[in-house]
Amino acid sequence: MLALRIALRYLFARKSHSAVNVISVISTAGIAVASMAIVCVLSVFNGFTDLALERQSAVDPDVRVTPRAGKVFDSSDSLAGVLGALPGVRMAAPVLTERALAVFDGAQMPVMVKGIPAPYSALSSVATLAIDGMMVDAPADAPFPDRDYAFLSIGAAIATGARPSVEYPFLLTVPRRVGRINPAFPLGAFSTDTLTVSGVFQTNDPVYDEDLVFIPIDAARRLFDYPTQATAIELALEPGADSDEVISGIEEALGPDFIVADRLRQQETAFRMIEIEKWITFLMLLFVLVMASFNILSTMSMLIIEKEDNLRVFRAMGASQSLIRRIFLDEGLLIALIGGAVGIAVGVALCLAQQQWGFISLGGDHARMSIVAYPCRLSLSDVAVTAFVVLVIGTISGFVASRSVPDK
Repeated sequence: MLALRIALRYLFARKSHSAVNVISVISTAGIAVASMAIVCVLSVFNGFTDLALERQSAVDPDVRVTPRAGKVFDSSDSLAGVLGALPGVRMAAPVLTERALAVFDGAQMPVMVKGIPAPYSALSSVATLAIDGMMVDAPADAPFPDRDYAFLSIGAAIATGARPSVEYPFLLTVPRRVGRINPAFPLGAFSTDTLTVSGVFQTNDPVYDEDLVFIPIDAARRLFDYPTQATAIELALEPGADSDEVISGIEEALGPDFIVADRLRQQETAFRMIEIEKWITFLMLLFVLVMASFNILSTMSMLIIEKEDNLRVFRAMGASQSLIRRIFLDEGLLIALIGGAVGIAVGVALCLAQQQWGFISLGGDHARMSIVAYPCRLSLSDVAVTAFVVLVIGTISGFVASRSVPDK
């Protein structure tokens, strides 16, 4: 306690050389700025993670079941019925996803076709992302119930020039999966279905916006020659249901032949990349913080030189070498803690202000952007990690500086 009181006096007392005061302020400011940057950057990455999850939730279901081996599995309708009866599951339905060639008014492009059940709005809110037309979610919504409708991503719509219209057909063509090829009639080797474009959607996620096309699952099964098969079963959970508990029940019911994925696992690679970028950036800022800590060593070295007379007096009064070293250990720790506390406090305030008002905006044309300000979410765990790092760096800096105190 005595060492801490002396360290506090050394820290705030006026020094005989103004350079010591200046370097001490610079040391504290360096730690503060680096700490503030760490809190702010980690919070912005948290915001982008939440934004990606929000965008993903509009398209992906709560839970998706896929076969562990192979692309499709049989008896998908009966299996969906079994899963739909499990506790916590509100709806379960099969979907069929496959590649096809889209043709509209002479324009062509390969697309990813996803056959979906009706009503699909119970599994996904993609219908709310329509920017032109609408998604025909049930036969009762269709202007012509005898037609099959396609709901196009903005990328597919732009590449083919397709637009919502009952006058122009939207064709999907795939090679026949079963049957024999007649060389005299090569077109017979392909299966083609004619649909009507009902709407165009945009998620602001290139994974979905590039080439995705939604069509009824009956049309997809007819086109791809999969009468009862599916590539996945998508599930919607009851509000308030424990997803981990429901997933455990699904895995127990299905066994090891299927993969059960929640929203995060469905896009595990994308979220892992965000997490990796976050902590790589953290390491870079940590390096800046370490560089700032060298100012603490400079401050302590100059302070030791300035206080040589005081140290002789302490020794004459019976102070031990360990007590004197503890003074400068506490001094270095205090500089780091004060700088870290100020930086973390400012960082927390900035992050909370950004969350509330979004005063730091993104560049570009805001009229064409879905968000105009940097997303931000403050996490107490990130604040705790930053505080711990500052504490460790301050302790190491003070310890190294205290070793340079002369014995006499």
